[in-house]
Amino acid sequence: MADLHENLQKLRNISHNPKKQLDTYLSDGKQVIGAFPYYTPEVMADAAGIIPMGMWGAQTEFSLAKKYLVPFACPIMQACMELGLQGKYAGVKAVMIPTMCDTLRDVTQDFKTGVKDISTIAYTLPQNRKLAAAKEYLIEELTYVKEQIEKIYGVTITEEAMQKSIAVYNKHNSVMREFAAIANDHLDIITPAVRHSVFKSAWFMSKSEHIAAVEEIINQLKALPVYNFTGHRLILTGITAEPCSLLNILSDNNFAVVGDDVAQEMRQYRTDIPEDTSSLASLAQQWLDRSDPMAHDDHIDRVNLLEKLYKENNADAILVCLMKFCDPEEYEFVAYNSALKEAGIKVLSIDIDQQPNNYDQARTRIETLAELL
Repeated sequence: MADLHENLQKLRNISHNPKKQLDTYLSDGKQVIGAFPYYTPEVMADAAGIIPMGMWGAQTEFSLAKKYLVPFACPIMQACMELGLQGKYAGVKAVMIPTMCDTLRDVTQDFKTGVKDISTIAYTLPQNRKLAAAKEYLIEELTYVKEQIEKIYGVTITEEAMQKSIAVYNKHNSVMREFAAIANDHLDIITPAVRHSVFKSAWFMSKSEHIAAVEEIINQLKALPVYNFTGHRLILTGITAEPCSLLNILSDNNFAVVGDDVAQEMRQYRTDIPEDTSSLASLAQQWLDRSDPMAHDDHIDRVNLLEKLYKENNADAILVCLMKFCDPEEYEFVAYNSALKEAGIKVLSIDIDQQPNNYDQARTRIETLAELL
Protein backbone atom coordinates (compact mmCIF):
# COMPACT_ATOMS: atom_id res chain seq x y z
CA MET A 1 0.00 0.00 0.00
CA ALA A 2 1.26 3.47 -0.90
CA ASP A 3 1.89 5.86 1.96
CA LEU A 4 0.07 9.18 2.40
CA HIS A 5 2.62 11.30 0.56
CA GLU A 6 2.72 8.88 -2.37
CA ASN A 7 -1.07 8.96 -2.63
CA LEU A 8 -1.12 12.76 -2.53
CA GLN A 9 1.65 12.91 -5.11
CA LYS A 10 -0.34 10.65 -7.43
CA LEU A 11 -3.29 13.04 -7.40
CA ARG A 12 -0.94 15.99 -7.80
CA ASN A 13 0.58 14.40 -10.90
CA ILE A 14 -2.85 13.80 -12.42
CA SER A 15 -4.02 17.35 -11.70
CA HIS A 16 -0.82 18.76 -13.23
CA ASN A 17 -0.86 16.56 -16.33
CA PRO A 18 -4.44 15.70 -17.41
CA LYS A 19 -3.19 15.08 -20.97
CA LYS A 20 -1.17 12.11 -19.71
CA GLN A 21 -4.24 10.85 -17.87
CA LEU A 22 -6.32 11.23 -21.05
CA ASP A 23 -3.74 9.29 -23.07
CA THR A 24 -3.68 6.55 -20.43
CA TYR A 25 -7.44 6.10 -20.62
CA LEU A 26 -7.33 6.03 -24.42
CA SER A 27 -4.49 3.51 -24.50
CA ASP A 28 -6.53 1.31 -22.15
CA GLY A 29 -9.32 1.31 -24.73
CA LYS A 30 -11.66 3.60 -22.78
CA GLN A 31 -13.84 6.22 -24.41
CA VAL A 32 -13.62 9.80 -23.12
CA ILE A 33 -15.98 12.76 -23.28
CA GLY A 34 -15.00 16.34 -22.48
CA ALA A 35 -16.89 18.29 -19.84
CA PHE A 36 -16.64 22.07 -20.09
CA PRO A 37 -17.12 24.07 -16.87
CA TYR A 38 -19.00 23.43 -14.98
CA TYR A 39 -22.29 21.64 -14.51
CA THR A 40 -22.37 18.94 -17.13
CA PRO A 41 -24.35 15.68 -16.77
CA GLU A 42 -21.27 13.55 -16.19
CA VAL A 43 -23.51 10.88 -14.69
CA MET A 44 -24.74 9.98 -18.18
CA ALA A 45 -21.23 9.33 -19.44
CA ASP A 46 -20.32 7.35 -16.33
CA ALA A 47 -23.45 5.23 -16.76
CA ALA A 48 -22.31 4.39 -20.31
CA GLY A 49 -18.78 3.44 -19.21
CA ILE A 50 -17.36 6.64 -20.74
CA ILE A 51 -14.81 8.70 -18.79
CA PRO A 52 -15.92 12.34 -18.39
CA MET A 53 -12.86 14.63 -18.22
CA GLY A 54 -13.06 18.25 -17.15
CA MET A 55 -11.84 20.93 -19.54
CA TRP A 56 -10.53 23.82 -17.47
CA GLY A 57 -7.97 25.20 -19.90
CA ALA A 58 -4.33 25.55 -18.88
CA GLN A 59 -1.60 28.11 -18.40
CA THR A 60 -0.91 28.82 -22.07
CA GLU A 61 -0.41 31.66 -24.53
CA PHE A 62 -3.45 32.44 -26.67
CA SER A 63 -2.64 32.39 -30.36
CA LEU A 64 -5.02 30.29 -32.46
CA ALA A 65 -7.95 31.10 -30.16
CA LYS A 66 -7.70 34.79 -31.10
CA LYS A 67 -9.31 33.93 -34.43
CA TYR A 68 -12.49 32.92 -32.61
CA LEU A 69 -12.72 34.84 -29.35
CA VAL A 70 -12.29 38.49 -28.45
CA PRO A 71 -9.37 39.35 -26.11
CA PHE A 72 -11.72 40.07 -23.21
CA ALA A 73 -13.42 36.65 -23.34
CA CYS A 74 -13.16 34.33 -20.34
CA PRO A 75 -9.56 33.04 -20.09
CA ILE A 76 -10.75 29.48 -19.41
CA MET A 77 -12.72 29.42 -22.65
CA GLN A 78 -9.83 30.97 -24.56
CA ALA A 79 -7.48 28.33 -23.19
CA CYS A 80 -9.91 25.51 -24.04
CA MET A 81 -10.22 26.83 -27.59
CA GLU A 82 -6.44 27.11 -27.86
CA LEU A 83 -5.89 23.54 -26.67
CA GLY A 84 -8.63 22.23 -28.93
CA LEU A 85 -7.22 23.99 -31.99
CA GLN A 86 -3.74 22.67 -31.15
CA GLY A 87 -5.07 19.10 -31.12
CA LYS A 88 -4.42 18.57 -27.40
CA TYR A 89 -7.84 16.93 -26.98
CA ALA A 90 -7.19 14.30 -29.68
CA GLY A 91 -9.03 11.09 -28.89
CA VAL A 92 -12.00 12.81 -27.25
CA LYS A 93 -15.05 12.13 -29.41
CA ALA A 94 -17.34 14.84 -28.02
CA VAL A 95 -17.56 17.68 -25.52
CA MET A 96 -20.52 18.75 -23.40
CA ILE A 97 -20.89 22.53 -23.15
CA PRO A 98 -23.51 24.18 -20.90
CA THR A 99 -24.55 27.63 -22.12
CA MET A 100 -24.50 29.39 -18.76
CA CYS A 101 -22.95 32.68 -19.91
CA ASP A 102 -22.35 34.67 -23.09
CA THR A 103 -18.86 33.29 -23.64
CA LEU A 104 -19.99 29.69 -23.24
CA ARG A 105 -22.74 30.35 -25.79
CA ASP A 106 -20.14 31.64 -28.22
CA VAL A 107 -17.82 28.72 -27.57
CA THR A 108 -20.49 26.18 -28.49
CA GLN A 109 -20.29 27.49 -32.06
CA ASP A 110 -16.58 28.35 -32.06
CA PHE A 111 -15.58 24.86 -30.92
CA LYS A 112 -17.93 23.24 -33.41
CA THR A 113 -16.45 25.30 -36.24
CA GLY A 114 -12.79 25.22 -35.23
CA VAL A 115 -12.36 21.74 -33.78
CA LYS A 116 -14.13 19.68 -36.42
CA ASP A 117 -12.97 16.24 -35.28
CA ILE A 118 -14.74 16.58 -31.91
CA SER A 119 -18.54 16.69 -31.75
CA THR A 120 -20.10 19.50 -29.71
CA ILE A 121 -23.08 18.74 -27.46
CA ALA A 122 -24.49 22.10 -26.39
CA TYR A 123 -27.42 22.45 -24.04
CA THR A 124 -29.06 25.14 -21.93
CA LEU A 125 -29.53 25.25 -18.17
CA PRO A 126 -32.66 27.34 -17.41
CA GLN A 127 -32.05 30.47 -15.37
CA ASN A 128 -35.57 31.14 -14.10
CA ARG A 129 -35.51 28.12 -11.85
CA LYS A 130 -38.66 28.88 -9.87
CA LEU A 131 -40.95 28.11 -12.79
CA ALA A 132 -42.39 24.59 -12.92
CA ALA A 133 -41.63 24.65 -16.62
CA ALA A 134 -37.91 25.02 -15.85
CA LYS A 135 -37.65 21.42 -14.72
CA GLU A 136 -39.63 20.14 -17.69
CA TYR A 137 -37.45 22.15 -20.04
CA LEU A 138 -34.23 20.89 -18.49
CA ILE A 139 -35.39 17.27 -18.67
CA GLU A 140 -35.86 17.81 -22.42
CA GLU A 141 -32.37 19.31 -22.70
CA LEU A 142 -30.85 16.41 -20.77
CA THR A 143 -32.73 13.96 -22.95
CA TYR A 144 -31.07 15.58 -25.97
CA VAL A 145 -27.62 15.25 -24.35
CA LYS A 146 -28.30 11.59 -23.57
CA GLU A 147 -29.39 10.88 -27.15
CA GLN A 148 -26.32 12.61 -28.55
CA ILE A 149 -23.95 10.62 -26.30
CA GLU A 150 -25.64 7.40 -27.34
CA LYS A 151 -25.41 8.32 -31.02
CA ILE A 152 -21.80 9.54 -31.01
CA TYR A 153 -20.39 6.78 -28.81
CA GLY A 154 -22.60 3.94 -29.98
CA VAL A 155 -23.87 3.12 -26.50
CA THR A 156 -27.17 2.69 -24.68
CA ILE A 157 -27.63 4.52 -21.39
CA THR A 158 -30.14 2.61 -19.26
CA GLU A 159 -32.14 3.91 -16.33
CA GLU A 160 -30.61 1.25 -14.09
CA ALA A 161 -27.08 2.32 -15.01
CA MET A 162 -27.99 5.96 -14.45
CA GLN A 163 -29.28 5.26 -10.96
CA LYS A 164 -26.09 3.39 -10.08
CA SER A 165 -23.97 6.28 -11.35
CA ILE A 166 -26.06 8.79 -9.39
CA ALA A 167 -25.25 6.80 -6.24
CA VAL A 168 -21.54 6.91 -7.12
CA TYR A 169 -21.61 10.67 -7.70
CA ASN A 170 -23.46 11.32 -4.45
CA LYS A 171 -20.92 9.17 -2.60
CA HIS A 172 -18.14 11.17 -4.23
CA ASN A 173 -19.78 14.36 -2.97
CA SER A 174 -19.81 12.92 0.54
CA VAL A 175 -16.18 11.78 0.37
CA MET A 176 -15.01 15.20 -0.83
CA ARG A 177 -16.92 16.93 1.95
CA GLU A 178 -15.25 14.59 4.44
CA PHE A 179 -11.83 15.29 2.97
CA ALA A 180 -12.40 19.06 3.24
CA ALA A 181 -13.21 18.65 6.92
CA ILE A 182 -10.36 16.28 7.87
CA ALA A 183 -7.84 18.35 5.88
CA ASN A 184 -8.21 21.18 8.40
CA ASP A 185 -6.75 18.94 11.11
CA HIS A 186 -3.58 18.44 9.06
CA LEU A 187 -2.68 21.81 7.58
CA ASP A 188 1.01 20.96 7.81
CA ILE A 189 0.49 18.32 5.11
CA ILE A 190 -2.57 19.63 3.26
CA THR A 191 -1.07 22.89 2.06
CA PRO A 192 -3.10 25.12 -0.32
CA ALA A 193 -1.44 23.52 -3.37
CA VAL A 194 -1.91 19.95 -2.06
CA ARG A 195 -5.57 20.61 -1.20
CA HIS A 196 -6.14 22.04 -4.66
CA SER A 197 -4.57 18.98 -6.31
CA VAL A 198 -6.89 16.60 -4.49
CA PHE A 199 -9.92 18.56 -5.69
CA LYS A 200 -8.72 19.24 -9.22
CA SER A 201 -7.69 15.64 -9.89
CA ALA A 202 -11.35 14.62 -9.59
CA TRP A 203 -12.04 16.25 -12.94
CA PHE A 204 -9.65 13.90 -14.73
CA MET A 205 -10.51 10.55 -13.14
CA SER A 206 -13.52 8.30 -13.05
CA LYS A 207 -15.39 9.07 -9.86
CA SER A 208 -15.04 5.49 -8.61
CA GLU A 209 -11.25 5.73 -8.94
CA HIS A 210 -11.17 9.11 -7.24
CA ILE A 211 -13.38 7.91 -4.38
CA ALA A 212 -10.98 5.05 -3.67
CA ALA A 213 -7.95 7.34 -3.79
CA VAL A 214 -9.42 10.02 -1.52
CA GLU A 215 -10.87 7.53 0.97
CA GLU A 216 -7.39 6.05 1.41
CA ILE A 217 -5.96 9.54 1.98
CA ILE A 218 -8.70 10.31 4.52
CA ASN A 219 -7.96 7.12 6.48
CA GLN A 220 -4.24 7.87 6.47
CA LEU A 221 -4.86 11.40 7.72
CA LYS A 222 -7.14 10.14 10.49
CA ALA A 223 -4.28 7.93 11.73
CA LEU A 224 -2.14 11.02 12.36
CA PRO A 225 -2.32 13.34 15.37
CA VAL A 226 -4.13 16.65 14.83
CA TYR A 227 -1.71 19.39 13.83
CA ASN A 228 -1.86 22.70 15.69
CA PHE A 229 -1.66 25.22 12.86
CA THR A 230 -0.75 28.71 14.12
CA GLY A 231 -0.73 30.58 10.81
CA HIS A 232 -3.44 32.47 8.93
CA ARG A 233 -6.65 30.65 8.00
CA LEU A 234 -8.19 31.53 4.66
CA ILE A 235 -11.49 30.96 2.83
CA LEU A 236 -11.33 30.99 -0.99
CA THR A 237 -14.08 31.84 -3.45
CA GLY A 238 -14.23 32.16 -7.24
CA ILE A 239 -14.20 29.86 -10.26
CA THR A 240 -10.64 28.54 -9.90
CA ALA A 241 -7.80 29.20 -7.48
CA GLU A 242 -4.77 28.35 -9.55
CA PRO A 243 -2.04 27.96 -10.76
CA CYS A 244 -0.09 26.32 -7.95
CA SER A 245 2.49 29.12 -8.14
CA LEU A 246 -0.23 31.37 -6.74
CA LEU A 247 -1.15 28.87 -4.04
CA ASN A 248 2.51 28.55 -3.08
CA ILE A 249 2.53 32.29 -2.41
CA LEU A 250 -0.12 31.60 0.23
CA SER A 251 2.09 28.95 1.84
CA ASP A 252 5.09 31.28 1.70
CA ASN A 253 3.11 33.76 3.79
CA ASN A 254 1.88 31.19 6.32
CA PHE A 255 -1.66 30.92 4.94
CA ALA A 256 -3.70 27.72 4.93
CA VAL A 257 -6.96 27.19 3.05
CA VAL A 258 -9.59 25.96 5.51
CA GLY A 259 -12.69 26.24 3.32
CA ASP A 260 -13.83 27.35 -0.09
CA ASP A 261 -16.67 28.25 -2.40
CA VAL A 262 -14.66 27.63 -5.56
CA ALA A 263 -16.45 26.23 -8.62
CA GLN A 264 -13.58 23.89 -9.45
CA GLU A 265 -13.46 22.64 -5.88
CA MET A 266 -16.06 22.43 -3.06
CA ARG A 267 -18.93 24.34 -4.68
CA GLN A 268 -19.86 21.38 -6.86
CA TYR A 269 -20.05 18.97 -3.91
CA ARG A 270 -22.55 20.82 -1.71
CA THR A 271 -25.64 19.78 -3.66
CA ASP A 272 -26.38 16.08 -3.99
CA ILE A 273 -28.48 14.59 -6.76
CA PRO A 274 -31.91 14.07 -5.15
CA GLU A 275 -34.09 10.99 -5.55
CA ASP A 276 -36.85 11.67 -8.05
CA THR A 277 -39.19 9.84 -10.38
CA SER A 278 -36.41 9.29 -12.93
CA SER A 279 -32.69 9.83 -13.27
CA LEU A 280 -33.18 12.74 -15.67
CA ALA A 281 -35.66 14.37 -13.31
CA SER A 282 -33.11 13.93 -10.49
CA LEU A 283 -30.35 15.62 -12.51
CA ALA A 284 -32.71 18.44 -13.43
CA GLN A 285 -33.70 18.97 -9.80
CA GLN A 286 -30.06 19.14 -8.73
CA TRP A 287 -29.56 22.16 -10.99
CA LEU A 288 -32.68 23.82 -9.59
CA ASP A 289 -31.34 23.26 -6.06
CA ARG A 290 -27.85 24.69 -6.68
CA SER A 291 -26.63 28.08 -5.50
CA ASP A 292 -24.13 29.57 -7.92
CA PRO A 293 -23.24 32.92 -9.53
CA MET A 294 -23.93 31.27 -12.89
CA ALA A 295 -27.48 30.46 -11.80
CA HIS A 296 -29.94 33.31 -11.33
CA ASP A 297 -31.34 33.90 -7.86
CA ASP A 298 -33.44 36.83 -6.70
CA HIS A 299 -31.18 37.11 -3.66
CA ILE A 300 -27.40 36.66 -3.50
CA ASP A 301 -26.89 33.80 -1.05
CA ARG A 302 -23.12 33.88 -1.40
CA VAL A 303 -22.81 36.43 1.40
CA ASN A 304 -24.41 34.06 3.91
CA LEU A 305 -22.41 31.07 2.66
CA LEU A 306 -19.06 32.85 2.85
CA GLU A 307 -19.83 34.30 6.28
CA LYS A 308 -20.83 30.83 7.48
CA LEU A 309 -17.63 29.25 6.11
CA TYR A 310 -15.60 32.05 7.69
CA LYS A 311 -17.11 31.51 11.16
CA GLU A 312 -17.28 27.70 11.11
CA ASN A 313 -13.63 27.39 10.12
CA ASN A 314 -12.33 30.14 12.39
CA ALA A 315 -10.91 31.95 9.36
CA ASP A 316 -8.95 35.19 9.35
CA ALA A 317 -9.84 36.46 5.87
CA ILE A 318 -11.53 35.65 2.58
CA LEU A 319 -9.57 35.58 -0.68
CA VAL A 320 -11.64 36.24 -3.81
CA CYS A 321 -10.12 34.69 -6.93
CA LEU A 322 -11.73 36.77 -9.66
CA MET A 323 -11.50 35.21 -13.10
CA LYS A 324 -10.61 37.98 -15.52
CA PHE A 325 -13.51 39.14 -17.70
CA CYS A 326 -16.08 36.94 -15.93
CA ASP A 327 -19.19 39.13 -15.81
CA PRO A 328 -21.28 36.93 -13.44
CA GLU A 329 -18.44 36.73 -10.91
CA GLU A 330 -17.64 40.43 -11.08
CA TYR A 331 -21.32 41.34 -10.78
CA GLU A 332 -21.74 39.39 -7.55
CA PHE A 333 -18.41 40.51 -6.12
CA VAL A 334 -19.61 44.10 -5.75
CA ALA A 335 -22.53 42.99 -3.57
CA TYR A 336 -20.94 40.39 -1.31
CA ASN A 337 -17.65 42.27 -0.92
CA SER A 338 -19.43 45.24 0.67
CA ALA A 339 -21.60 43.03 2.87
CA LEU A 340 -18.66 41.00 4.16
CA LYS A 341 -16.60 44.08 4.94
CA GLU A 342 -19.56 45.57 6.81
CA ALA A 343 -19.57 42.38 8.89
CA GLY A 344 -15.94 43.07 9.85
CA ILE A 345 -14.42 40.40 7.60
CA LYS A 346 -11.18 41.14 5.77
CA VAL A 347 -11.57 40.51 2.02
CA LEU A 348 -8.83 40.50 -0.61
CA SER A 349 -9.46 40.04 -4.33
CA ILE A 350 -6.90 39.01 -6.93
CA ASP A 351 -7.23 38.47 -10.68
CA ILE A 352 -6.96 34.94 -12.06
CA ASP A 353 -5.76 34.38 -15.63
CA GLN A 354 -4.90 31.39 -17.83
CA GLN A 355 -1.91 32.97 -19.51
CA PRO A 356 1.57 32.58 -17.99
CA ASN A 357 1.81 35.02 -15.11
CA ASN A 358 4.32 35.38 -12.29
CA TYR A 359 1.67 36.86 -9.97
CA ASP A 360 4.08 39.41 -8.51
CA GLN A 361 1.26 41.86 -7.86
CA ALA A 362 -0.76 39.16 -6.10
CA ARG A 363 2.29 38.28 -3.99
CA THR A 364 2.58 41.88 -2.80
CA ARG A 365 -1.11 42.05 -1.90
CA ILE A 366 -1.02 38.69 -0.09
CA GLU A 367 2.09 39.76 1.84
CA THR A 368 0.28 42.93 2.86
CA LEU A 369 -2.76 40.96 4.03
CA ALA A 370 -0.51 38.70 6.13
CA GLU A 371 1.02 41.75 7.81
CA LEU A 372 -2.46 43.09 8.66
CA LEU A 373 -3.62 39.89 10.37
